[in-house]
Amino acid sequence: MNILIIEDEIRASQQLQAMLQKNFPEVTVLDVLESVEDSVEWFIKNTSPNLILMDIQLADGLSFEIFQKTKIEVPVIFTTAYDQYSIRAFKVNSIDYLLKPIQEDDLSNAINKFRKLYEKQSTSNIDHSKIEELIQNLSPNKSRKRFMVKEGNSMTFVQIDSISFFYSEDGISFLMTHNGKRYIVDQTLDAIEKEIDKNDFSRINRAQIVNINAVGKIHPYFNHRLKLDVKGNETLEFIVSRNRTKEFKEWLNQ
Repeated sequence: MNILIIEDEIRASQQLQAMLQKNFPEVTVLDVLESVEDSVEWFIKNTSPNLILMDIQLADGLSFEIFQKTKIEVPVIFTTAYDQYSIRAFKVNSIDYLLKPIQEDDLSNAINKFRKLYEKQSTSNIDHSKIEELIQNLSPNKSRKRFMVKEGNSMTFVQIDSISFFYSEDGISFLMTHNGKRYIVDQTLDAIEKEIDKNDFSRINRAQIVNINAVGKIHPYFNHRLKLDVKGNETLEFIVSRNRTKEFKEWLNQ
């Protein structure tokens, strides 16, 4: 039986290999990989193993991303130090999951379960839609929580949930709070857009990004566009560009 280990902690991978050698001397460990990138490259160049021991959280991301980038059709035993991850991972077409620190009996039971269920089969049906869901649910939320802004001769910060909209004017980016305070932001709208939660904010045109909680009434406008009433605004017009209208409606309806 050939096993591939995907584990970025050297001590943990050594422990797995020692346990396998002790309890299953007939097992061959094909390789030990430490990252999503290395794993994808390995699967492209090599024949699939019979079984994969896969840590959920690797140095360069969640191991579920490997399923997005290459085709895996063999069973997986997930290993993790995070209980909430392991429960969800188990619902993917793995045969078991092991919580760190891994116990010898637990590993043996998982290997034996594999042999009973899958050893006579050449493939295992991976539910890739479940993998997509796991990636979305488990990926760390890197969206900004606040913005540092200049206030007079000093600096302060504005919490993201108090921001009504961002806009650009004459090459300068601004944010406006729900209560009408305006601050200069030392970033372009393109950079801001990448750092904010797309569930809460929408780029409606090249010069404006709005918070869903700031959107009031929505009016039909020329050329199949939309005009918005936005809280905290007294002077600007908010027009959803024609090529963003469909995306904007989908954003509102999510």
